[in-house]
Amino acid sequence: MYDHRVFDIVRKLVPSRRGELEITDVNNDYIARGDMSWGVLEGWWTDAGTFPSLLRASNLVATTGANKL
Repeated sequence: MYDHRVFDIVRKLVPSRRGELEITDVNNDYIARGDMSWGVLEGWWTDAGTFPSLLRASNLVATTGANKL
């Protein structure tokens, strides 16, 4: 859950090459200030923000299960 500072962070963001504000940039700002930790998860990861990538994610789940490659 983000605190009130998230709005200040979002105001400073520059849209990505896709023309979108990226939540990863918000997370990286919190991490850089030491206010968020992170860890590496095992398994696969794929984007699901477009119709083709959502189809790919659905196929991965159907064939391998959720995060079991």
